[in-house]
Amino acid sequence: MKPDLKGNPFYLTDEQINWVNETRDSLSREEKVGQLFCPISMSADESYLRNELLRFHVGGLLFKTSPAKEVRAAQYFMQANSKVPLLCAANLEFGSTGYLENGTMFAQQMAIGATGDTEQAYKMGYVSCKEAAAVGCNFAFAPVSDLDFNWRNPIINVRSYGSDPDKVLAMCKAYKRGADENNVAVSVKHFPGDGVDEVDQHLLVSVNTLDCGAWDASYGKVYRGLIADGAKTFMIGHIDLPAWRRRLNPKLPKGTVPATLSPELMDGLLRKELGFNGLIITDATPMVGYTSAMKRADAVPTTIAAGADMFLFNKDLAEDYGYMLGGIERGILGEDRLDEAVTRILALKASLGLAGRTADDIIPCESAMECIGCKAHHYWARECADKAITLVKDTQNALPLSPKKTPRLLLEVLGGCPSEARISAYMAKKLEREGFAVTIYHQEDFSTYRFGVKPFTDAFDAVMYLGNIENASNKTTNRINWYTFWGHGNNVPWFVHEVPTVFVSLANPYHLVDVPMIPTYINCYTNNEETLDSLVEKLMGRDGFTGVSPVDAFCGKDYLQY
Repeated sequence: MKPDLKGNPFYLTDEQINWVNETRDSLSREEKVGQLFCPISMSADESYLRNELLRFHVGGLLFKTSPAKEVRAAQYFMQANSKVPLLCAANLEFGSTGYLENGTMFAQQMAIGATGDTEQAYKMGYVSCKEAAAVGCNFAFAPVSDLDFNWRNPIINVRSYGSDPDKVLAMCKAYKRGADENNVAVSVKHFPGDGVDEVDQHLLVSVNTLDCGAWDASYGKVYRGLIADGAKTFMIGHIDLPAWRRRLNPKLPKGTVPATLSPELMDGLLRKELGFNGLIITDATPMVGYTSAMKRADAVPTTIAAGADMFLFNKDLAEDYGYMLGGIERGILGEDRLDEAVTRILALKASLGLAGRTADDIIPCESAMECIGCKAHHYWARECADKAITLVKDTQNALPLSPKKTPRLLLEVLGGCPSEARISAYMAKKLEREGFAVTIYHQEDFSTYRFGVKPFTDAFDAVMYLGNIENASNKTTNRINWYTFWGHGNNVPWFVHEVPTVFVSLANPYHLVDVPMIPTYINCYTNNEETLDSLVEKLMGRDGFTGVSPVDAFCGKDYLQY
């Protein structure tokens, strides 16, 4: 499908269109193939960048999370030594910390949804993209437009703005406005829509089981709205959508096919049915949802032939580059489709003002990095936390907490995530300043455990759990796993009728399903320090709870309310 370079979302001038056409026609086949790839750079070393990336003429790249100065220097080197200006991408879903070590973690998307305030989504887009753009980023892998329809889904969860299509669309458009103001292209993800089933596309092909009508009224509504709003790119997930795939091609055999290998979903549904004219990029291709679907030597060129324009990450760049060239030789990928993909890649670059520019023009001066992690951005993050934190229930009237009533507090952080030590220490210090005597829970053994109720109530007046089971790829569940010590131990909430017990979830909003016996339950959605600061203010009664859950925190189970 030939792109309309003057239309939505490119809106190129005649001069820019001439640059696109002349640049494309000046490239050799090998250089055109290189433009299709957006690898991840694991090093900022110039020898690595030159020999492992630049020699393949890559069209874009993403750096692993690194210090800002290091990323800026590497981006400058790449732009200065690339024949065609590069798309420099970053995962900017919840702030710049997925890219810059010293950046601002603003909030998870579900926290934004809980505020009900699109201005918070705009600020997240603005902060994330402003900080990333300060080191040369021009391509955001965000916003996440998925709908959290299934509380068991292990990978979407707090990455979603919620389950209401209208609210999700409004939040995504607001994020995009913040990105646009910093000249960063957004990538709507993960088409055709995650959050329906309960598996992770990192590990297998995920399946969106909605029928065509239900999909149109939900995910389709969000996508149409973002296309009309000028979203420049869509990221395709390793997700099947059988209803639409078979409607568009009734002769297809049974079985699951990821959208990244489906012409019906990329070219048929996204391009023709929804009218998307911009750039299509795959999700990361080392995911098992992609690698298990087809022999890789065939899959790599088939992905572009099926409608994708850009290929994200690699098992091995040299190998995938060879597979793409081989696919052309074998007739899997035609020259016309290759030219069409390269045209869209160059059009995106032109729409970002990269045409004919040098590294000195593209990479901001060092003073631009002053915004990264600045006080103003952290202030906005705190403002968002204040509006987001949600009191789901308090049937025991335990709040507000008081060091006079319950001075001895057992603090238990669940999850085993790398952030656990930081959160334990930070919250213990905050609560001690409020006047509590805080004991951080450590797993017992036979030499430390004291059996019976009285030894426990003699030691503690209240218990606070902090659920810190963060979303992560390659985890089949984000449920609570207890350390029970042969059925005993103080990790398990056996004591809810002995002392006041409060559960605060910093990540998964559905933990109530695993702790129905705990009568006071709070969702925070995010575990940054701004959220912890705001949480303490609310626990102590100095600030009210204003967040409204954007999903069903009771998981459709009425008994969890009581």
